[in-house]
Amino acid sequence: MTKTFKILAALLTYPTAEIQEAVPDFLPLLKEEALVPAAFIKRLKPLITEYQERDLLDLQERYVLLFDRTRSLSLHLFEHVHGESRDRGQAMVDLKAMYEENGLIIDSTELPDFLPLFLEFLSILPCGEALQTLGEPAHVIAAIGERLAKRDSSYAAVLGALGQLAGPADAEVMEALRKEPDDDPEDLDALDEAWEAEQVTFGPGSPEEGCPKVANMLDNLRAEMPGDAKQDGGANNG
Repeated sequence: MTKTFKILAALLTYPTAEIQEAVPDFLPLLKEEALVPAAFIKRLKPLITEYQERDLLDLQERYVLLFDRTRSLSLHLFEHVHGESRDRGQAMVDLKAMYEENGLIIDSTELPDFLPLFLEFLSILPCGEALQTLGEPAHVIAAIGERLAKRDSSYAAVLGALGQLAGPADAEVMEALRKEPDDDPEDLDALDEAWEAEQVTFGPGSPEEGCPKVANMLDNLRAEMPGDAKQDGGANNG
């Protein structure tokens, strides 16, 4: 398993006490695996520091404001490609089937195109195959990263690291994504209008029923850590 994808997935997941406890080990583990260039690992330090120094409720409120209330920053990959069209539903059926074929069974409340879940899937693939698969949504990753950077968000560093791993995005597709509205989470009227269309649900669950679970991801990461790291504050893995 590739620890890098698990760590980046955890950093893009709704903040929990488990992740907050685990983050001190993230930078050492990323450096040890050395999949992400050192300069991009260094850029993750502000977000790691915020996890260590800020109140959990504050972190959670910021996450919801960015990723749940701002459609242009949605971490659901197909949202940026298919919107609410029928194509999105079929694409998620296909993606869920690909997960299951590779041994990853997801909860019915978890949409398959949620980026942290996609990264957890990549973590169980051979590294070369994982990097090639990550390249498929490179344009979406790059577009979200640009929008986060415009907001001076520390989360931009996570998308920047993923962009390095994904490789260059298609210039024509990127230009089209840049023309899409980049909504302001503080403009409640505009947000209501943007979310007017009924959300796509997948299976019996829906996104509102709960955030994707990170406990297994953290447990797996902890199991892969050196003994000393576990004793020194340890990754409560995800």
